[in-house]
Amino acid sequence: TDEEFAIYQILTENNAATEDLGDSVLKALAFELTDKLRKSAIINWQNRKVSRAKMNAMVKFFMKKYSYSADNEIEVTEKILTQAELLADEWAFEV
Repeated sequence: TDEEFAIYQILTENNAATEDLGDSVLKALAFELTDKLRKSAIINWQNRKVSRAKMNAMVKFFMKKYSYSADNEIEVTEKILTQAELLADEWAFEV
């Protein structure tokens, strides 16, 4: 989906991670992250500190699960959360 591709692009900005993990692992990570973020979305979650903290922890969990490591891991996590925030209200109505 477009959402998965957006997350995938964020993950592939780090060339070292792309080389270490390979395209198929990064695609799987993007798919699983997008799926879990979509299922966890609530209306206006980006305005709630607790919900954002949970999403942040979820992103970090899946990055660790797939052995995704980057020098700019905090920046990558923030970009993924920002992307999810853009889609959160739409996703909340899908659940």
